[in-house]
Amino acid sequence: MATAAITAPAAKAKAPAIPFAGRFLRVTHLLFLILVGAQFLPDHASVTDAHTPWLIWSAVGIEAVTIVASLAIKKKEGLDLFLDIVGFIYGFLLLWTLLTAKLALLPAALFPPFGKILAQGAEDAPKILINIKSSVGIILQGFLLALVTAVPLGLFLGWNARLGSAATYLSKFFSSIPPIVYIPYGIALLPSFRSVSVFVIFLASFWPVFAGTMSGVLHVDSRILDSAKVLNVSKPTMLLHIILPASLTQIFLGCNQGLSVSFILLTSAEMIGARDGMGYYVKYYSDFGDYTRTIVGLLVIGIVVIGVTFLVNALQKYLLRWKK
Repeated sequence: MATAAITAPAAKAKAPAIPFAGRFLRVTHLLFLILVGAQFLPDHASVTDAHTPWLIWSAVGIEAVTIVASLAIKKKEGLDLFLDIVGFIYGFLLLWTLLTAKLALLPAALFPPFGKILAQGAEDAPKILINIKSSVGIILQGFLLALVTAVPLGLFLGWNARLGSAATYLSKFFSSIPPIVYIPYGIALLPSFRSVSVFVIFLASFWPVFAGTMSGVLHVDSRILDSAKVLNVSKPTMLLHIILPASLTQIFLGCNQGLSVSFILLTSAEMIGARDGMGYYVKYYSDFGDYTRTIVGLLVIGIVVIGVTFLVNALQKYLLRWKK
């Protein structure tokens, strides 16, 4: 009697180890050496406060983190991406150094040496942390309020085909209205600038999250829903354990859009009427012509936005890990 051959699935090929040269003999590390070497060139005669040690030690710190990360990252694609980003940072700092401290090709009042920017940022660190806390606190309040209202409402309306069709057009109409135009009403109705800011952030986040939730629900695979109905799954279980997980990709897309708009609106609003926050920090010092602190504020805003976006993306990958 012939025996049936049983074929086992082929084992997933293990990624090849990255050689030493592939980790440490890279253009990124060469750019680091060039950047540090450039700091020992004589400064231009018009530059008296370049604060060169600040830039050198910052570059050394970045390189130390880069070396540790190069040892920890296992995949070549991930290592290449990380080293490319660090290489761009080194190249930017090198170009800034040459155009400011060394050659003075840019106006010193508008473009101070980067070491001076770092020194000023360290000096203002307590003040900056207070402003970051204010800005991020407003973003979190408005965004979380939008999240806890937009997601349940989007699930309910998206689940109802008739109401969902009408709600889709209404969300397109209201989301097309810039949230900043509601500021006069917020000022008239709410007691403080902070409450007005939370209100505007809520509006800026609500419609993208709501639209994303609706889109996710309306595009759930009908075969999944039919299978759940055959199993006689209850409506709460259907919404929370089947439709919600299937809609998470679109929900997070709306979350990212809402966060991006929220940071833009909040920074703009802080530059107009706030007494704290990173937008206020930038506007206050730019009014006095202190462009060193202005650049510090711009860099901090960028870092905060990237940090928040990274956390949201990490949460998205964790919640959607089942899709792998």
